[in-house]
Amino acid sequence: MDHGNVTTTTYFIIIGISEKPLLQCLVFLLVLLIYLVTLGGNITIFLLVCLDHHLHTPMYFFLANLSLLDISCSTISLHKILISFISGDNTVSVVECLVQIYTFLSLTCDELLVLAAMGYDRYVAICNPLRYRLIIDFKLCIVLASLCWVFGFLESLPTFLGLFKLTCYDSNKVDHFFCDVVPVLKLSCNDTSFLQLYILTVGVFFSVFTPFALTFISYIFIISTILSIRSSSGRRKTFYTCSSHLTVVLCLYASLVFQYLRPTSSINLGSNKYFSLFNAAAVPILNPLIYSLKNKDVKAAIRRRMRFVV
Repeated sequence: MDHGNVTTTTYFIIIGISEKPLLQCLVFLLVLLIYLVTLGGNITIFLLVCLDHHLHTPMYFFLANLSLLDISCSTISLHKILISFISGDNTVSVVECLVQIYTFLSLTCDELLVLAAMGYDRYVAICNPLRYRLIIDFKLCIVLASLCWVFGFLESLPTFLGLFKLTCYDSNKVDHFFCDVVPVLKLSCNDTSFLQLYILTVGVFFSVFTPFALTFISYIFIISTILSIRSSSGRRKTFYTCSSHLTVVLCLYASLVFQYLRPTSSINLGSNKYFSLFNAAAVPILNPLIYSLKNKDVKAAIRRRMRFVV
């Protein structure tokens, strides 16, 4: 590698989606619209779960946690597009950049774990309905949610510490719209092979494969139970109760596979930005849209709140 332009910079320049002014304006308007809808939708879901006693159930408790994670993930990843367009400042300190990477990875891991917990909740509800209230109580929900949040931030800590050990960069221009681990690794002139290996093995195993395996196992039992139901209407009704969760799971894992589960050297940063934009903007908006449009309990709660306001 040619290290002629090696620098020990203290800040990065975030290039963004495009350097063309017109496209920047269009991206800003699109991201602003999506972010406002994401923020409004997820805050609405969270407040409904908190205020409406009909939604004080394990499933909606985890849904409220998922809404908080969606708000946090979209804010962490999209705020730089909005701030840099308004202020014209697209720089970020190295420390702030690495903290942003750590926070985003941790929140993403948290979200996968919460989805796994929701899968377990659906498994018990469908496969053991008579014992559901005995198995899934409020205390267990608190324990599971706490473990999800704590483990996500602990799992991403070695990656964060590894990034902090990087001492030089070939450039300070990050070809992305926020500080993400892949473009920062590509800039480093240090030997990052071990860190990349950790991310693709240990990191992926704990943060992606483990919650995926737990969710997958839950759905094996769920689908087996659904297929054993004799009436077709009963099968449709039972599958409908977990279809929203399954849709969110499939969309999130699909975007993560295209975005991260490849060797860093084989990732094209230009195309990877669009996968990241989908993950940061489109996926968080799915939660309130899917659960509000398809879920009769949430729609009923919205109607109750609207009557209360009026």
